[in-house]
Amino acid sequence: MHANPAHSAPMIARVEPLTRTRAVRGPFDYRLRPDQADVGVGTVLRIPFGRQTTLGVVLELASDSELAFERLAEPNAILPPGVPPDLVALAGWIAEQYCSTPARALSLVLPPPGAGRRRPALQATLTEAGAAALLGAGRLTDRQRELLWRLHSDGPAPAAALGTAALRRLQERGLVELSPLAPGGRPITPAVGRRLEGLPALTAEQRRALEAILGALGPAPPAAGRFLLHGVTGSGKTEVYLQAVQATLAAGRGAIVLVPEIALTPQTVGRFQARFGDVVAVLHSGLGRHERHEEWLRLRHGEARVCVGPRSAVFAPLADIGLIVVDEEHDPSYKHEGDPRYDARSVALRRARQHGAVLLAGSATPRPESVVALTQLHLPHRIDGRPLPPVEVLDMRGLHHPLHPRTRMALADVRADGAKAIVLLNRRGWSNFLSCRGCGRVWMCPNCEVALVLHGAQGFLSCHHCGHRRRAATRCEHCGSVAVARHGSGTESVEQELREAFGRELPVFRLDADAAAGRGRLAETLSRFESAPAGVLLGTQMVAKGHDFADVALGVVLDADQTLRFPDFRAEERTFALVTQLAGRVGRGQAAGKVLVQALAPEARSITLAARHDADAFLAQELKRRQVLGYPPYGSLIRVVCSSPDAAEADAMAARLHGLIARSGGIVLGPAPLFRLRGRSRSQLVIKCRDRLAMVRAVGVAVEQCATDAARRSVSVSVDPDPQ
Repeated sequence: MHANPAHSAPMIARVEPLTRTRAVRGPFDYRLRPDQADVGVGTVLRIPFGRQTTLGVVLELASDSELAFERLAEPNAILPPGVPPDLVALAGWIAEQYCSTPARALSLVLPPPGAGRRRPALQATLTEAGAAALLGAGRLTDRQRELLWRLHSDGPAPAAALGTAALRRLQERGLVELSPLAPGGRPITPAVGRRLEGLPALTAEQRRALEAILGALGPAPPAAGRFLLHGVTGSGKTEVYLQAVQATLAAGRGAIVLVPEIALTPQTVGRFQARFGDVVAVLHSGLGRHERHEEWLRLRHGEARVCVGPRSAVFAPLADIGLIVVDEEHDPSYKHEGDPRYDARSVALRRARQHGAVLLAGSATPRPESVVALTQLHLPHRIDGRPLPPVEVLDMRGLHHPLHPRTRMALADVRADGAKAIVLLNRRGWSNFLSCRGCGRVWMCPNCEVALVLHGAQGFLSCHHCGHRRRAATRCEHCGSVAVARHGSGTESVEQELREAFGRELPVFRLDADAAAGRGRLAETLSRFESAPAGVLLGTQMVAKGHDFADVALGVVLDADQTLRFPDFRAEERTFALVTQLAGRVGRGQAAGKVLVQALAPEARSITLAARHDADAFLAQELKRRQVLGYPPYGSLIRVVCSSPDAAEADAMAARLHGLIARSGGIVLGPAPLFRLRGRSRSQLVIKCRDRLAMVRAVGVAVEQCATDAARRSVSVSVDPDPQ
């Protein structure tokens, strides 16, 4: 070891370069100049690295190095604000748990890019002219109308949470007032008509749940401070969250509230902002670059103490976290698709342990893993005392029309009553695929081994994996036949059918990835449906996620058992959740509601138990099945996928990894081919094991041994612990 002779204090920084390659692993030592004495754990540096310059994060400081002090390179610059040390430690844990590299894990916790002097935080308030414009007295874009509607319904809000640039354009027209907030923020007055005289009264069930949570809110809660709030839809879980957050703030600590998808839960965000004002920050990818940077800084400097957002908000730079809420914890969108393939629910638990915080997960359809791991708190009844809606399962065997006759009659009743309905079909587009009746040809994606989906409104065929598009065919290029058949129904074709059947008296609001494309479109569609006197909200699973509409009288699930046809051990869990969640959107107001579920397998366990609203029976049976088969939570799965332009190279790499991993124990299944995706052939392994971390480490060692050869052969290897 070579010590630094000139300084007694540590003047060597051990830095992890932020490179993407697995073949390069740090940390590497850099000597610090006297003017860089304020460098510490989490400092972001611009460093010379080989023949290039890159960014790096300081993992630790040292006073000696294996190289002579004079031979060490110096950082080029310090880039504030840096990463909090607890997030540096969290990144190391993520790299280990998800078989990734420290550099890739650190990229998750970096401050959002931003530059320049901090601008004062602003509050947006609707003016009288803005209210008049909302009522039709002015021309507005969809985005502007959505912003004004938010300010009208929720009251004044932080400008950064809504979009400062768009609000400034409204300010120029006199429709919105933007005023600076004092450092640290100040409470925002709730909207007129929603002003609270104290806190809302809780039911006895809510009180018991809240008391258990508050009992664990302390400087160092016991391990039992890990709760699952298992409540039926409409049971008041959000109010329990709100009062738990209020108690956390009163104790001088911060809170993180995770929601599945920020764009799909504007009501949740609005409630927190209305209750707590500008101490609430919102972090999500839909914010502009500067807005996201400003929100991050408000959290880092303590100006905001509550962070609401999707899975990436679990990395909010709060200094002292007392509570982490994971709403709709069953939702698969909490699993990150890129490397590292982290699960925000597991990261939230780790972060709660780091800070001595309470973890509170909530759902009407919790995962079996959470039922086993967390202490359950039950909310078995709706807060208004109304029963859950009756569910009728409709047998679609022998029927070739997307709507059952009972469904058509029920929708006709909705039209006659001037009521509302929600129709869920978890398949977008017009038809599943096209085929030629002459030669049998199916139009396929040239990059992926999947059929192209017809999007009738735009007149094109699209691949939902790689995005490839082409004009819809009217004649077969192979045999010349004009007998082109459409198979299956998507949201587009059902929308057309509803419009033709029920006319303008029952307007249709379609909500899927196509209709919601563009900033603000999704929230604007939800607002129009909520404010309409009658109508049908038709869409994919988006329509079943966390919405609270008071006047929905009918819910319909089309092709409810399509998920059961997937080769996935979670298929029944997802089917049960989808039906139950859609049923939960119905009958929340004064009008009684009902739910119709169309299925080709009406006797399927997940569907019959969902129709009875019997989550306890479903979970008990599902846990017994998984225990027998060794599936989570009684075992772990790890998925390894090798991809290459050359199928033989992908297969060879998967076979080599199989040999290396099999030596470490566990059950290694494969290699098995997957369909070609984005021009690359794929081969996969699936490992079943009891000791998850030991197997993740073994897989990581095997992948590292093959990393250089894989790069040379243009083979990509991805590792996904706990695949969804």
